Amino acid sequence: MKKPILLFVLITVFACKEKPKDTPGEAKEEMEIQTEEDDEWVVLFDGSSFDGWHFYNGEGITEPWKLENGAMVFYPPQERPEGESYNIVTDKEYTNFVLTLEWKVAEGCNSGIFWGVFEGDEYGQPYQTGPEIQVLDDERHPDSKNGTTHQAGALYDMVAPAKKVVKPAGEWNKVELIVNHDMNEGHVLLNGEKIVDFPVHGPDWDKMVASSKFADWDGFGKYKTGKIGLQDHGDRVAFRNIKIKEL
Repeated sequence: MKKPILLFVLITVFACKEKPKDTPGEAKEEMEIQTEEDDEWVVLFDGSSFDGWHFYNGEGITEPWKLENGAMVFYPPQERPEGESYNIVTDKEYTNFVLTLEWKVAEGCNSGIFWGVFEGDEYGQPYQTGPEIQVLDDERHPDSKNGTTHQAGALYDMVAPAKKVVKPAGEWNKVELIVNHDMNEGHVLLNGEKIVDFPVHGPDWDKMVASSKFADWDGFGKYKTGKIGLQDHGDRVAFRNIKIKEL
């Protein structure tokens, strides 16, 4: 009788080992991967070139931005001509979209992700028109001490993250930004956690702006259709795996 019992135990063990392949959690993960790879997503940066991007109010991209290991990396220049900035923006404009990317900052560094950016001689910086999602080393950069609306993942100076999920400097963070003017909804996911909700126009948006440092900025947040931008804040930062899906 011992051999049949042993055989039954072995069959049971192998059956249990196979079962996790069909768990709901893994099925959900597979579905999410398929969703991000469907035909509606457009790669904005594939790690091999700066095609589709240019310097704000300029042309092309050269140093101090570099391509390294599938990422675009900004190295702040040791000598910077007075008034010179190296912010970059997409060639194309967007209105309603889902944007996903990964970012990583060096210790004590600061940057940002803009949308609704308007290019023109009247504006010298993308942040004059484009709202910003904060990119920051919360542990070391002094701006994180200027209130929670200045911390990583925040809608800068307007909406603070609901929870702190940012990874330490030197590690990659994944962000998802949704802007939908048809639904008047925006949100930020950082490392898989929804941390910021906000309207994108109308009276509630106007109230947020009026309570922020941007209250007297004529062009700020006024362009429903605009470019995606990445900030030169004078610090080292890297971005990779940038995709967008228009809604």
